Amino acid sequence: MLCALTVRNLKPGTADQFMQAFIPEDDTNVPEGWKQFFALKNVGNQDQVITFGFFDGTIEELRAGQQNNDAEYEQRRAAIDEFVESVGADGVFEIVEERSMH
Repeated sequence: MLCALTVRNLKPGTADQFMQAFIPEDDTNVPEGWKQFFALKNVGNQDQVITFGFFDGTIEELRAGQQNNDAEYEQRRAAIDEFVESVGADGVFEIVEERSMH
């Protein structure tokens, strides 16, 4: 299982606009392998957001899926550019341990 994660610092007061531009309204066209998506706002700094999703497959399968849906993904990224001040962590991470807490 892989996790694609990006930390973004947004221009002041644009978090809601960012979320509307980045998160598709219709999730019926999600590439195969993607299992969950999360968008988070920092409770101490509403202008910092983290987006991440879980992909069940190999890094090669993830990249192939990105290439197949490249135009749609690039449109979403272009739509958010005006709201992003800077990007922190940005990468694909392998999940090495998973625990459920009770």
